[in-house]
Amino acid sequence: MATAIKVNDTVAVIAGKEKGKRGRVLRVLPRDEKVIVEKVNFVKRHTKPSQKQRQGGIVEKEGAIHISNVMLWCEQCKKPRRVRTVTAADGSRSRVCTGRTCGQIIRTPK
Repeated sequence: MATAIKVNDTVAVIAGKEKGKRGRVLRVLPRDEKVIVEKVNFVKRHTKPSQKQRQGGIVEKEGAIHISNVMLWCEQCKKPRRVRTVTAADGSRSRVCTGRTCGQIIRTPK
């Protein structure tokens, strides 16, 4: 399944225990239909000491969220919005906000 969400996009969580939070997409897992969003959905991982990691303990890191629970954030509308793909005359494709008056092209920051 193709997704409109890419790495470094700003997204808003629209469902689940983290509803209302915003963050930058760190990873997209298309096979599992999940995304990992910065500073959202922290999980605790209990680790044992090893050669690589001398100190064991509890490590907190971001967990995956299902892709249906996030939406792209439109900077002009200041809301989470659906997007559509528009093909230009030269064949390039871009994502466009579907807000009534917006229509802004959504670019992925580098």
